[in-house]
Amino acid sequence: MPVTDVLPCNALLAIARQAIAKALRYRYAALDLYELDSPLLQLERASFVTLESDGRLRGCIGSLYARQALAEDVRHNAIQAALNDPRFQPLLPHEPIRIKVSVLSPLEEMDVANETELVRQLRPGLDGILIRVGYHQATFLPDVWQSLTTPEAFMQALKQKAGMASGELDSDLMQAWRYSTQICSEPDEKSIELGQ
Repeated sequence: MPVTDVLPCNALLAIARQAIAKALRYRYAALDLYELDSPLLQLERASFVTLESDGRLRGCIGSLYARQALAEDVRHNAIQAALNDPRFQPLLPHEPIRIKVSVLSPLEEMDVANETELVRQLRPGLDGILIRVGYHQATFLPDVWQSLTTPEAFMQALKQKAGMASGELDSDLMQAWRYSTQICSEPDEKSIELGQ
């Protein structure tokens, strides 16, 4: 599915919300791919599911590589964001949340000789970036440009997230990839209990 295809947003958001609701009750939420209307949901794509509460991050988990059907990827990541994001306590059924699903384009390796060149090639507002140096890696979705508006700030925060030194990255070990996202987002927050 090219990143320009129109996503079945209502279906993706319903899959995420229903998966969370079932997981909160049973800790498992099966998905029957054959019952899905859109063939786009059955194509292999990577996704992130972001949960927000009162305008603040409440959980975000995703995958960078397409290894399963998009619907299954969203189901899995929704449950992980609700229950297993190590930065937050597990979601409670009565908590109002807003769900956002980001569907990633395939990763595109960037041909850069050093960190300065990488920063120069960043496209604010458009690029999601994955960097890797040895065992350290981190990614930021394109949404992060809303709070880190310059390429320098974006890169510095990304290195910090990866646990890398603040100085110039070792160009011999550095790898970087860019990707874009299509986003499906709920308009309002509602609790899992009420919003199934």
